[in-house]
Amino acid sequence: METWPGSAYPLGATYDGSGTNFALFSEIADRVELCLFDDERNETRIVMREVHAFIWHCYVPEIQPGQRYGYRVHGPWDPAEGLRCNPNKLLLDPYAKATSGTIDWDQSLFSYNFGDPDSRNDDDSAPHTMLSVVTNPFFDWNGDRPLRIPYGESLIYEAHVKGLTQLHPDVPESMRGTYAGVAHPAVIEHLQRLGVTAIELMPVHQFINDGLLQEKGLSNYWGYNTIGFFAPHCDYASTVDTGQQVQEFKAMVRDLHEAGIEVILDVVYNHTAEGNHLGPTLSFKGIDNETYYRLEEDDKRYYTDYTGTGNSLNVRQPHSLQLIMDSLRYWVTEMHVDGFRFDLAATLAREFYDVDRLSSFFELVQQDPVVSQVKLIAEPWDIGPGGYQVGNFPAQWTEWNGQYRDTVRDFWRGEPSTLGEFASRITGSADLYEHSGRLPVASINFVTAHDGFTLRDLVSYNEKHNEANGEDNNDGESHNRSWNCGVEGPTDDPEVLTLRARQQRNFLATLLLSQGVPMICHGDEMGRTQQGNNNGYAQDSELTWMHWDEADQPLVAFTAAVSRLRREHPVFRRSRFFNGRPVRRGAGEPVPDIEWLGPEGEPMQPEDWDEKTAYTVGVFLNGYGIRERDARGRRVTDVSFLVYFNASGEDVEVTLPPEEYSAQWEIVVDTAGEEVDAVARPAGARQTVAARSLVVMRQWAEPETEPDYSVAASLAANATGPLPMVER
Repeated sequence: METWPGSAYPLGATYDGSGTNFALFSEIADRVELCLFDDERNETRIVMREVHAFIWHCYVPEIQPGQRYGYRVHGPWDPAEGLRCNPNKLLLDPYAKATSGTIDWDQSLFSYNFGDPDSRNDDDSAPHTMLSVVTNPFFDWNGDRPLRIPYGESLIYEAHVKGLTQLHPDVPESMRGTYAGVAHPAVIEHLQRLGVTAIELMPVHQFINDGLLQEKGLSNYWGYNTIGFFAPHCDYASTVDTGQQVQEFKAMVRDLHEAGIEVILDVVYNHTAEGNHLGPTLSFKGIDNETYYRLEEDDKRYYTDYTGTGNSLNVRQPHSLQLIMDSLRYWVTEMHVDGFRFDLAATLAREFYDVDRLSSFFELVQQDPVVSQVKLIAEPWDIGPGGYQVGNFPAQWTEWNGQYRDTVRDFWRGEPSTLGEFASRITGSADLYEHSGRLPVASINFVTAHDGFTLRDLVSYNEKHNEANGEDNNDGESHNRSWNCGVEGPTDDPEVLTLRARQQRNFLATLLLSQGVPMICHGDEMGRTQQGNNNGYAQDSELTWMHWDEADQPLVAFTAAVSRLRREHPVFRRSRFFNGRPVRRGAGEPVPDIEWLGPEGEPMQPEDWDEKTAYTVGVFLNGYGIRERDARGRRVTDVSFLVYFNASGEDVEVTLPPEEYSAQWEIVVDTAGEEVDAVARPAGARQTVAARSLVVMRQWAEPETEPDYSVAASLAANATGPLPMVER
């Protein structure tokens, strides 16, 4: 087959309309072969003779999109020194834009013979591994452009591509569980009803299924087992796996953008699917093991593991960092995604040993003109020493706020001594973010996520029930901060069911009305259950999929209504932290931007916060002076709100604050479902807040009569006299 020298840049396989350029980095290689495969997996090998700055490259004029390929890397074999080259192992291109097939966990995929980790296995792995695919880079975006929705206006919806759509009755069967299914009008309509501005997709980078899970009849459902950082997972495509999955993914992004919904990807750059020294050799290990992975200094056979998965990517090596940055830029520029949530992001900051916010990775992101402009969300922890880093990421980053999750759960289940921290969390967690110059939107607030109980299970189970995972219920978090409302699991008791429904509304209303950026876990708005399983990573089944036909429609309607309240009133999504001044007011002085109120309508005192059994608090949110433009571009001023939280088991009668806050109030949200009306309640009135409920009251204003600009109104106005003269 005719080959030309080609170019060392860009890395990967690049089709230019005529042929394809191939480029692979390997500093350790002595020789590299490009291996081309036809539909029957017959192999043609091409020696890549050109090498520049450790990048092996060639151009093949005949190669078109859909061509399957891989690499064989010849080089030193000395595992004790971290060297694992073996040309008998066909290797996936780290820059592959698509993949084909899967791995079958045959012995040949491993560099050693089972039972003897120090041996060498030379079986050919080509018949048993996945292949890289040349893709067509051309796509009709139809004018698509980044949405750039501000964080302050964002509502994030965490979802799984398959779980979201697999059981949707309005999605055609051929599209269920796919990228095309996510973009189906029925799914988009649901997201729009909720007010969702961004869908955060659980891993869609190409991942592999664990062999041990397959032996149990399970699979890697969540997908935190990446092997291809540029390739959309082929099993989520409704088309064949010869590159069309790229086109389908792009079409999904385009359709979601047209609906006003951003696409954020949950990305896993902290480790790969090759595992530790006992894992398979699929790509990076055989290409340049010591470049891509962190190895133990005293014995390089072994891998440093900050992730609990067997290995950690070597983020102090320039070429590993280049891989990450090239991947991020590709998904933004070529796939048009709007941001990233970084799994175990603390690992990416371990340039040497400790987590360092000044590490090279953060510097590269800061300086990159593409990546620095999209949403960057950190999961700010890993399992390494000092790994919990909530509040410590650089200024342009936002973070999953685990402290918000824990505190809100504790408050609503009635844990003592939580009132003060609860107040801090729902007002943006200034104690975590203000010191570094960040704003309330730095906090990605969530009560539940993919990892843990669903919202319905959070109020239905005290204990995890993970027996289906095949680990004797030993996996998953044991301290869930959950409360079953008196009965473990399913029940017919109407009082328990009523309380559980109220608690779900409490959590959703608290989340949506807190300062910061709310994130809803898919299905929580419709009462999705996993029957007490809090670790569904291996459950690709109806246990974890969304059951649209069983949706709690009143809960969906409630979620949509509170979301709209947040969207219409910027007082719930302030751009700055509250200052609460003046703390002590003289006569005639204006009320502060926020005031915490006790049951008698008086401002909370320091000793009130220290009361261990205090479960009730009111908060005044001053809307005066908060302005933004409405849908018609007019500048509007917000109104003020009162929110009362009562996590106690008893009804509490509160006194509305004096007239200086507002002369009258109306109830717009009552999670107890008892009082939502348009009745004006005067300042100083008594109001009952039901046990374990939340009440939102809005400053009363007489309904304004919209001016009538109709032709009929104009004629009526001038019926008694001549039409006005028009000056020329």
